[in-house]
Amino acid sequence: MRTAFFDCFSGISGDMTLGALIDAGLSFKELKSYLSKLLLDNYEVTAKKIKKNGIAATKVDVTIKGRQRERRLSDIKKIINNSRLDKSIKDDAIRIFERLAKAEAKVHNTNISNVHFHEVGAIDAIVDIVGAVIGLHILEIENIFASPVNTGTGFIKTAHGILPVPGPATAELLKGIPVYSTNTKMELTTPTGAAIISTLSKGFGPMLNMDIKAIGYGAGTFNSPDMPNLLRIFIGEMKNPAKKEDTILLETNIDDMNPQLYEYVMEKLFAKGALDVYLTPIIMKKGRPGTMLSVLANKHDVKNLSDIIFKETTSLGLRVQEIGRIKVERKIKEIKTRFGKSHVKIAFDGKEILGINPEYEDCKKIAIKKGIPLKRVLEEIREAAGRNIK
Repeated sequence: MRTAFFDCFSGISGDMTLGALIDAGLSFKELKSYLSKLLLDNYEVTAKKIKKNGIAATKVDVTIKGRQRERRLSDIKKIINNSRLDKSIKDDAIRIFERLAKAEAKVHNTNISNVHFHEVGAIDAIVDIVGAVIGLHILEIENIFASPVNTGTGFIKTAHGILPVPGPATAELLKGIPVYSTNTKMELTTPTGAAIISTLSKGFGPMLNMDIKAIGYGAGTFNSPDMPNLLRIFIGEMKNPAKKEDTILLETNIDDMNPQLYEYVMEKLFAKGALDVYLTPIIMKKGRPGTMLSVLANKHDVKNLSDIIFKETTSLGLRVQEIGRIKVERKIKEIKTRFGKSHVKIAFDGKEILGINPEYEDCKKIAIKKGIPLKRVLEEIREAAGRNIK
């Protein structure tokens, strides 16, 4: 699966993203051809090779001819939707701008439709964001991941006055994403860069297990003795089809609860977003038999799930661990069988199918309705799915 890994050791911005993609093999001529479908004028895009701390990189600049104006989200969506670009490019570009607008609305305590884009509503930001999506489309990138993001520190001048780094909108966009600062007194991550990576990346963490085919360096504006102001992109093929996720494991040991309650507790936990719930028999202090309740969850669900555990069990405390989870890509597909329609779960790596499993509840209903052994239904639906799914 063709994958791009964004190494944001010196932050990320829109022009750095374009520069890194071009440096990694994106045709600048083809990029400009696609950008012409935006039906925007009064700007010019240039790309040149420069060096940052001795490393060769590509610097992209968008030069505006004439006066710019502020735009609302509706203005930007109109520009994108009226273009001749592919629908997938339009959809991703609009998703990025919508996320950016939500962040600005939160910061300024206003409605998303009332947000006035200043720096990020100008033509150069539109070109940066749409150009980044175009570049990923041309390079046929299927998966995007990124490192933790370096934000920089200090203060910046904006249309709203002097603001801290990261700027309020940038900070809002990076919520839930691992960030850090090396005390470089610069704005290393801009709202545009934060919007791009927070919208498109499927995960953040260490370098992936991949066969690297190309590496690109996109140059930023700043020069610093501390580090090269560069965005690095690795492009290659995922060696492991599994996707790594950062999840939370909640655990508690219980020895004084009616075991009949566990089924009810597990149902409530799954209903509130638990990824997995399981029980383990254990021996506790003084030789008392007990049960360890374990719940795997996404970070944003931890509060709701811990509330359920405290309300519905006799637990007085939880162990909380950050834990990695690796899973393959999967999708649910409805197929036609001689029993009628049924769902199957397909695990895959790109176009390669790794496994097909019938949905148990569908098969159970069929077995009961038809009076057929369940194992026979499972086998027949698996065989039917194998014939129908290419």
